Amino acid sequence: MQAQREHLGALYRDHRSWLHGWLGGRVGCRETAADLTQDTFARLLQDRDLSSLREPRAFLTTVARGLAANWFRRQALERAYLEYLAQFPEPVLPSLEDQALVREALQQVDAMLDGLPAMARRVFVLAQFDGLRYDAISDRLGLSLSTVKRHMKRALLGCLLHAP
Repeated sequence: MQAQREHLGALYRDHRSWLHGWLGGRVGCRETAADLTQDTFARLLQDRDLSSLREPRAFLTTVARGLAANWFRRQALERAYLEYLAQFPEPVLPSLEDQALVREALQQVDAMLDGLPAMARRVFVLAQFDGLRYDAISDRLGLSLSTVKRHMKRALLGCLLHAP
């Protein structure tokens, strides 16, 4: 464990500034880049053998790219929600507290969807957000009805894993 921490410390000292700059160019915000840089190194605390890294920057880029993609997706989700809210007259708008709760719920749904296999995610979105019935999803995706049900079951189990 001590050797692992030493490898992580060396990786952090040698590449943190570079990674922060790389992320800053991608997200366009120094503070967000700093957060994503820290998140990248925090991910490395999860039982990874860092002693065998041959290309540390390539590895860090891969981890950071995934975190940045999640960040961009959350930003798009929040923008879509705010655009939706902008359609309503001000007296109808939910309170700031309710808006924060909805944003948090949307981020939880996004995290749940991110953990699903692509086809299960697609089936879930078509059923829950587009309101399609299983037979319509089956026709649209060219899947059997039993396959659609299996993907939906997997998605719903994923929801349960993220339930508070």
